[in-house]
Amino acid sequence: MKYLGGFATTTLLSTVLFSITALAASADDWTKRSIYQLVTDRFALGNGSTPSCDTSKKKYCGGNWQGIISKLDYIQEMGFDAVWISPVVENVEGTPSDGDAYHGYWAQNINALNAHFGSSDDLKSLSKALHERGMYLMVDVVVNHLVAVPSNTSSVWPEPFDYSLLQPFGGSDSFHPQCFISDYNNQTDVEQCWLGDASLPLMDVDTENSTVVDILYDWIKDVVSEYNIDGLRVDTVKHVRQEFWPGFASNAGVYTVGEVYIGNVSYIAPYTRGLDSVLDYPTYFAVYDAFTNGPSGNMSSIADAVTQTQNQYNHGAFYVGSFVENQDNPRLQSTVSDQSIVKNFIIWPFINDGIPILYYGQEQGYQGGDDPANREALWLSGYNTDENSLFTLVKTLNSARKQAISYNQSFLTTQASFITQPSTSVLAISKPPLLTLLTNGGNSSSLTWNIPSSAGLYDANVMLVDVLTCETVTTASDGSLNVTSSNGSPKIFMPSQALNTSGTLCSKNGTDGSSTSPSKSTGSARALIQADVGILAAVTWLTLFVVVLGTMLV
Repeated sequence: MKYLGGFATTTLLSTVLFSITALAASADDWTKRSIYQLVTDRFALGNGSTPSCDTSKKKYCGGNWQGIISKLDYIQEMGFDAVWISPVVENVEGTPSDGDAYHGYWAQNINALNAHFGSSDDLKSLSKALHERGMYLMVDVVVNHLVAVPSNTSSVWPEPFDYSLLQPFGGSDSFHPQCFISDYNNQTDVEQCWLGDASLPLMDVDTENSTVVDILYDWIKDVVSEYNIDGLRVDTVKHVRQEFWPGFASNAGVYTVGEVYIGNVSYIAPYTRGLDSVLDYPTYFAVYDAFTNGPSGNMSSIADAVTQTQNQYNHGAFYVGSFVENQDNPRLQSTVSDQSIVKNFIIWPFINDGIPILYYGQEQGYQGGDDPANREALWLSGYNTDENSLFTLVKTLNSARKQAISYNQSFLTTQASFITQPSTSVLAISKPPLLTLLTNGGNSSSLTWNIPSSAGLYDANVMLVDVLTCETVTTASDGSLNVTSSNGSPKIFMPSQALNTSGTLCSKNGTDGSSTSPSKSTGSARALIQADVGILAAVTWLTLFVVVLGTMLV
């Protein structure tokens, strides 16, 4: 009897303690973070090898979860505190014409893991390693479709499939009838017909089927719990009926950000009421167009896009995933070589309302175009951390954002606003305590930003520090500011009293860092201590409760 009682107590205690470690970070918690997105197969190998990797062949190159663990120092040195990895489930094996499922989006069995990336223990080790560093784990998931390669891709469509391969479903009644999407203006077509083609059909899961829905809800709950996942990026959201998503998000119990691949804010907005938010594609398209077109691009269109998202998305744009590159879109440097424009471009996600996302390889200046060229092996860069590299710029951007949050908590709940400029080649964004000045003029341009006193941003004679160069400017007697860039360089200004003295931002430029705001390191340490104390207190009380309960059981 004592043995049974002790076993019950131990099991209950283990369950309680695991539940504590798996307490989901809220969407508000995620807004304090910045995310490093990587393609698992292309980031790092656990054994440290650096094999060749020809993206055009669309084959596995060997990256795995142990490789990510081995390079967490690299990610953390840039200041990222969340990592988004590729889908983790078992995918279809090689296809004749479409290559390998190295990206993870061609699931075949969602109850098994992708052995190319590692074992269950490896994924748990990655989750644990991230959490030990105070970092979050985001996992990419796909519920819209599964993939079974036709036995004869040259046959006349439709080809019969072996539905038993598609687990945990295993029958044709779990999928919508065979049809490819032909009309993207017909939402029923978008939601119930199939992506892909006859050689690689993405078989559309029937999310109108209540049995299928229950399976998917239970599955996501189990996956999040089993691997202690903190957030989900959800693929192909617009291809599933909107009514499915609230229950999915509720069962996941973690932050969910969905991919709705379209530039129409009004179309996307309803999905921000089923999931926590979306990847901000409308703003991405405006930003990409403005910078790829150089001086002829219209920077003011970015302000228009942001204003629409702020007005129409649930929670404004605070919970969105803010990005400028990813695995589905060409990298900026596939068409733009001007490094001034590149630097302006990279800055955007860090000074906007959303949660910043950097796609791996941006910090190395990767230049891949459309898929598959934009899925390069990062190990071929040598993981360069040179002082004057884009890596260093990203590190500064993360430091500046964290210091802005530390100095002014309302940074996370204050909408970015735009100060009208006389030129469409410049953009001035205010998100106190940051004032960011961007341009697509390029390195041979000379441009000026005007911040009038009527903007109400500053008092007279306020010293501002450009955190990118540590140069200072001072506002005029009426609080106005005029700034010129002779080489198309961006500017990110912060009041000198908002800077810390810990050495992370401009500690050597002679600015007065004696403000009452905590330094980044002090503030971060304090937050971690407070969190640890809270968790310790919870563990203590729950442990006492379990011990008492165990005694009663004995």
